[in-house]
Amino acid sequence: MRKTSPSPASPNGSMPPSSGGEAAADTAIRVPTQVVAYGDPQARADTRPLAVEMPVNVIYGSVPYAVMMTTPADLVDFAYGFSLTEGIVRGADEIRGAAVEPGEGGLRLVVDLAPGRLREHLARKRAMSGRTGCGVCGIDDLADIPKAETRPDAGVRVTMAAVERALSALYDLQILNRETRAVHAAAWADLDGRILAVREDVGRHNALDKLIGALLRAGTDPAQGFLVITSRCSFEMAEKAASFGASVLVAISAPTSLAVERAKAHGLTLAAIARSDTVTVFTGAERLLLAPDHPEETP
Repeated sequence: MRKTSPSPASPNGSMPPSSGGEAAADTAIRVPTQVVAYGDPQARADTRPLAVEMPVNVIYGSVPYAVMMTTPADLVDFAYGFSLTEGIVRGADEIRGAAVEPGEGGLRLVVDLAPGRLREHLARKRAMSGRTGCGVCGIDDLADIPKAETRPDAGVRVTMAAVERALSALYDLQILNRETRAVHAAAWADLDGRILAVREDVGRHNALDKLIGALLRAGTDPAQGFLVITSRCSFEMAEKAASFGASVLVAISAPTSLAVERAKAHGLTLAAIARSDTVTVFTGAERLLLAPDHPEETP
């Protein structure tokens, strides 16, 4: 069993840009394959790295809460981010620690909540079977769909040059995806577009939860940067960004209609379909500055 406490914040809240951390198991395995070319009768023997997908049972106290399919790395970060975006805690100080334990057919992630918070959590009931691509599995009623607390505008302004800088740097920092071509990434960039942290996972929701957990543990100020995700932006991604208090979310793929609706409700700037030459802004265009590199200016 591996037990960790929250990492102390560095002076600027920065973290390593790679997706290292508390890896509980291998994140990739190499398997034998046969490569077949069209029109060629001779197959070629090869091997291929695959991203590891593993069930992780999230447990608060001694009570199981969810089984999530994840990449088994940065699980303590995941515990913090998942707990925040699920509404179980309001901040890192309500978590006393987290432990990764071997379990039958997977791993157990035991989260130690502060006593008062644990009592409140146990008064709630939610059974969730977490599939890689699903964010609301197990919800019994439409009224139970997660909605983040709307936070006041932090006055964040981001130049398009900073967005371009973050997008161009992100690919080289996706270590596991470069090897497997099968995982998503979520990144935190400062207002100059320098990427300070990246987390990867087979699940796009998990990658963002891991990143948010890392930011919480480091004491990162949400007003000092913006989020970048490599996946499509569904409503859960907008909700998770708002839960952390981020003002700007940049997605490489397109958003859904509900993601745009939720971003508007939270006052979240949502820019998506981010390419090397253009970015499509769906909400909150006033936060994105066309001028070169003066984030303190207002449009």
